[in-house]
Amino acid sequence: MEKISAARQSKMQIVADIKAKIESSKSVVIVSYGGLTVAQDTELRNEFRKAGVEYKVLKNTLIKRAMDELGYTQFDEALNGTTSVAFATDEVAAAKIVTEAAKKYDGKIAAKCGLVDGGYVDEKGVKALAALPPKDVLIAKMLGSLNSPIAGLAGVLS
Repeated sequence: MEKISAARQSKMQIVADIKAKIESSKSVVIVSYGGLTVAQDTELRNEFRKAGVEYKVLKNTLIKRAMDELGYTQFDEALNGTTSVAFATDEVAAAKIVTEAAKKYDGKIAAKCGLVDGGYVDEKGVKALAALPPKDVLIAKMLGSLNSPIAGLAGVLS
């Protein structure tokens, strides 16, 4: 039986942790972050933390291995250069923060691609997600549209 080195065991544990985070997240955004200053990075991490998003800088090979083990091979092309990952329990929170940060920091950070409810989303898809209004606003619009015919009928009858 082959003995596994401590370094390899550590990497296997990190891959297992990444897999668990991917499986428990509603959305995962792969981010290119090159060029941020320490102050900008700290500010960005605080924004992620406030929104309940876990943001980590991870090795491309470990992310790739975790994605491959979960059956997601579409991410191979995006996993090069400086890479960080945002794991969110909300479908749009991570995408919104990354897209706003890209505008704020003049493109020093950008979304490469993402995973939303188990489906691959390219860079354009992540930007489209970020453009969605918050869940509360969507629910209010839906309730308003359901309520308007009844309100109209009540107005006509009175």
